[in-house]
Amino acid sequence: MTLRKLLVLTITVLLVTSISGISGIAVTARNPTTTTSLPLPTACLTYTSLTDLVTCLINTVGDDAFSTIDLSTLVNPVSSPTPVRHYVILASPSSSGASTQHYGPYASGSTDSGTCGPDWATDTFNRHFTVFQNTDDGSFLVVEQFKDGSFVTMAGPSPGACNTSPPPTGNGGTVAAGITGDLHGYFVIPLPAGSVQTSTSSSCFVSPFIECTTYSFLNSHFTGCTSYPNPPCSVTTFFFHYSAGDQQLIAHEWQNSSPDRGGNSGDIRSA
Repeated sequence: MTLRKLLVLTITVLLVTSISGISGIAVTARNPTTTTSLPLPTACLTYTSLTDLVTCLINTVGDDAFSTIDLSTLVNPVSSPTPVRHYVILASPSSSGASTQHYGPYASGSTDSGTCGPDWATDTFNRHFTVFQNTDDGSFLVVEQFKDGSFVTMAGPSPGACNTSPPPTGNGGTVAAGITGDLHGYFVIPLPAGSVQTSTSSSCFVSPFIECTTYSFLNSHFTGCTSYPNPPCSVTTFFFHYSAGDQQLIAHEWQNSSPDRGGNSGDIRSA
């Protein structure tokens, strides 16, 4: 899922998961009431940056789990004999904490370009947006997850053929048409300082937008992101994992990710 495909993710079905489609959880320090299945290190609760907080969460559960987990589970309190903070509270002197909002799933599809440039597959997936807000400084960060994904290949250069070799052919790897497999992944998008939430609509987009894309979601719900996918509103971290099983492939696992998550590795390759 290379970044040039961000503007062509078209919605086909809209589902909501709660009243008005938003799960809002304003979190503050309190005594624990349940035990989570995903205990996080205390260090995650010390960050005053949403980016650092989310990175800590990713490092704790791993990229694959973070792609598919219900992020609302990360705001459950930890079972402890002493009072502790919710996972998404940011420690600061005036700490009123942080909050999250969940939007989706939105069933979507897109063609997918590989490292050499041309499209190599058609993807389908459910998209989820989770909005983190630091209620101390008002900053926002959006995590977009791509869950329950699948792909069907088209004949041409394999997606990882140019992982380490230059286009147009890279290492010469190709993929046959009709190979099927699974995918999941995520984007981390810190919003620019001063961004304001303008809508809590359960729809992925509002007028004047006419289709669901990352761009239309951000600009339907916030100010400050007309530059997307370019700075100051851009994806700073991303991860996608593609798996195709055997199917007479010589490589059947591909990771497409930003350098901070390990970069590109592997391939979906027939020859």
